[in-house]
Amino acid sequence: MNALFHDPSAALVVDGHVLAAAEEERFTRRKHGKRPVPFAAWELPEQAMRWCLDVGGLAPEDLDAVAYSFDPALAKPSDEMSLPDPWDWLRQLYAERVPQFIATALPGLSPAAVRFVPHEVAHAASAALASPFSTCSVMSLDGRGERSSYLAGRYDGGQLEVLASQELPHSLGLVYESLTEHLGFLRSSDEYKVMALASYGRPRFLPELRELLRTTPEGGFVAEAPDWSRWAAPAEPGTIQEPSGAGGLPPDQADLAASVQARLEELLVELATALHERTGDTALTLAGGTALNCVANSRIWRETPFEHVWVQPAAGDSGTALGAALQLTAEAGVPTVPMASAALGREWSDDELADALRTARVPFTTPADLPDQVAGVLADDGIVAWFDGRSEFGPRALGQRSLLAHPGTRANTERLNVVKGREQFRPVAPMVLLEDAPEIFSGGPVPSPYMLFVHDVAPAWRDRIPATVHVDGTARIQTVDDAQPRLQSMLRAFRARTGLPVVVNTSLNTAGRPMVDTPRDALELFGSAPVDLLVLGPHLVRRADLFLSERQSGGAA
Repeated sequence: MNALFHDPSAALVVDGHVLAAAEEERFTRRKHGKRPVPFAAWELPEQAMRWCLDVGGLAPEDLDAVAYSFDPALAKPSDEMSLPDPWDWLRQLYAERVPQFIATALPGLSPAAVRFVPHEVAHAASAALASPFSTCSVMSLDGRGERSSYLAGRYDGGQLEVLASQELPHSLGLVYESLTEHLGFLRSSDEYKVMALASYGRPRFLPELRELLRTTPEGGFVAEAPDWSRWAAPAEPGTIQEPSGAGGLPPDQADLAASVQARLEELLVELATALHERTGDTALTLAGGTALNCVANSRIWRETPFEHVWVQPAAGDSGTALGAALQLTAEAGVPTVPMASAALGREWSDDELADALRTARVPFTTPADLPDQVAGVLADDGIVAWFDGRSEFGPRALGQRSLLAHPGTRANTERLNVVKGREQFRPVAPMVLLEDAPEIFSGGPVPSPYMLFVHDVAPAWRDRIPATVHVDGTARIQTVDDAQPRLQSMLRAFRARTGLPVVVNTSLNTAGRPMVDTPRDALELFGSAPVDLLVLGPHLVRRADLFLSERQSGGAA
């Protein structure tokens, strides 16, 4: 499990196979589960833990081990002068006593079954041991672990060799978090907004940042957050909203975001290149919150000698639950099995979905030609809420819990941001048939099933799918193949109607709330947002039919 900082989560690994993984936010409906403050460190992902056990048909006493993705013995709580937070001693105390807390949450479990896995090792294991490569280089970069913010190494046959690390207070993740806060966004939450904002600016502060943020000969880096006010005034929370016009993006703030983003990309390329010089591996695996920076990931793929770059889809702290379990599995000598999909969360049978609709007294159909009917609504410029199969593990909507729209209508970017209550500079992403992706997108790996790289959109296609093209001419794609048959059939039906093998895809949620996870969540969103069609597995709910039903029943639905 992951519990200490933010994004609490649980994962279940049995005989090397990942059976289940979920974030606590999907159960509690509280974004990120909790804030990363020491006073919240005691909170455990209790609902996610119990659900994982239910999936495996296990009782707590059946577990060989419970892996906790932080090792308080490495944190040196007495060294208060170097603690990032004056209350960090409280966080360490909770971590030391967590075996008792877990045993209380899971009656029947012995506290002795709880094992501590170093935070950066858990990140690294979540990438390398879940990847398709038995031998690979690995990099983990995030805000902080016990006493470090970076690990570089190599996995071979399940065994980790650490080749470089970086001790705090130097942290590329904390630098980016600090900038996020300076720009008026929520720290340890909204870093992806800074990445989007960067595309609207010019990296005119890059020369100065190259002096302040730099790699070292030992394989680490120098990185402490500077006083950002020397380049741009701090923004009040929520003031940076629009990409242009009155109330548009302040140029200094956009340029600062662009400069820090550019320097982060350069540093990651330098670190990855240095790691390759030591390992000579063909594959690099990435995790840690910084690995969610898809622009940087693409530069690593393009500019380093690695032939393959694989990013674990729950690369942030939630993924350390998965990594900690895989690490203990490997240490026990059990081979780990690559994860085949990010669809590791909750699911409902077709009958259960139908029962949920009947309970809500919502009219629905179960058409044999569902993909074609959905394609028709999208072709007519309707917005579709798509709920199908197991929910995604991680922050990206990958066709299990997605909002879909027509990519050829430029206004659909703004329209979806209004539906979701998001800032207008935020892009939405294309979902594309794998067989058509190479014609449209370049500059990043294909297949790209987890939406963790950006690609250049071919000039001939930019006017054909403008809703999916960011201001810099790129797009963060998700390729779809026969692993998602219903989604693939819908995309093919949409291509047949429009000539476009692409639809707009963004997460099925509204601002400040976790992604939809249950049928009830989906119905609540459908009832409150201007969405034309709800897909619930094999069932369809049309907004027009819902209003017709209400009128026929005299409004007593």
